[in-house]
Amino acid sequence: MDMDARQWLQAFAERIGTDPPSEADIETLLALAGVAAHASERTAAPITCWLTARAGIPPERALELARELSPPPS
Repeated sequence: MDMDARQWLQAFAERIGTDPPSEADIETLLALAGVAAHASERTAAPITCWLTARAGIPPERALELARELSPPPS
């Protein structure tokens, strides 16, 4: 069964009993993952998103915090 990302997220959300992310949340989480990956290593990206969910922090706030932690672009 071939699914695009949105279809997979919808199906997975249903499987775990929650609502899928909104388009805005998806964009914010992708930005959060990008900040984490560029500030350290790529493996930090998914774990940062997991930590955000585990802590119950809204994605927008997590992105703000991540940007504070990451070094400014050179």
